[in-house]
Amino acid sequence: MKRNIVIATITAAALIGGGTATAIAVSGDEEAPAKKSNVQVSNDDTGRDDDANVNNSDDDNDDNDADDKAEDKADAAEDKGATDTGEDAEDKAENAADAKVAKVDAADAIKAALKNTDGTAVSADLDDEGTKHVWDVDILTNGGAWHSVQVDPATGKVVGSHVDRDDDGDDAAETAQIRAALKGSSVTAAEAAKAGAAKGTVTSVDLDEESTDKAWEVDTTAANGTGSDWRVNPDSGKITADRSND
Repeated sequence: MKRNIVIATITAAALIGGGTATAIAVSGDEEAPAKKSNVQVSNDDTGRDDDANVNNSDDDNDDNDADDKAEDKADAAEDKGATDTGEDAEDKAENAADAKVAKVDAADAIKAALKNTDGTAVSADLDDEGTKHVWDVDILTNGGAWHSVQVDPATGKVVGSHVDRDDDGDDAAETAQIRAALKGSSVTAAEAAKAGAAKGTVTSVDLDEESTDKAWEVDTTAANGTGSDWRVNPDSGKITADRSND
C-alpha cells in the first residue's frame, strides 16, 4: 500500500500580515507534480481609516455650507445697506408701477440711443413725462456736444432726440470733469446697468464724476416697490451698496 506524504506549510506571519499563504502537496511514490494554492488573507488592522474619506467629505460639506451661509449673510447685509429708507406705501406703489413699464431695460435703451447718436452714454433715466414714460439717455459726443435721446420703454424705439443747450454756461467745466472720470474706465453705462439688473429693475444709471471714488450710480426697484441705491466700480464692474445717504 502506497503512502501519500502530504506536507503543508502555512506561514502564520503571512496570515497576520496580510500576505500569501502557500500550501504544497507532494505525492511521494507517484512523483505527481506539486500543486500550489495561493490564499490571500486580508488584514483589517493595517492602520488605515476606512471611514476617513467619508468623514473628510462630511467636513468639506460642512465647510462649504458655512461659506455659503456667510456669503448669503454678507449679501443680505449689502442689500439692506442699499435699500432706500423713509419710503412710504405710496412711494413704493409708484416705484413698482414705474418699474413694470420698463419692458425694455436700461442697458437696451442705452444701446438703442447710441445707435441713433454716436458718442458716450453718461446717464439713462426712466422718466415720467406727462401720460407716458420714456428712457431719457444723455450722450456726450466726441465733439463735446450733449444729446438727449428718448427711447420708448415698451418698444425700444427712439422717439425723440435733441441737442442740450448750455443755458447756465457750466457745460464746458462739467464736460471736462466727466471726460476725466471716464478716462481709463472699462465699464460703460450699459454694463453698469447690467450689473444693477441683478439687484432689481434698473430705473436710473448716472456717472458720479464729482466724488473721489468715481463710480456709476444705479437705482433699482424691487417687485414690491422698494428702491435701492448702488455703486458700480468703473474699472472692475463690482457692485456695492451706496451708503452715502446712511
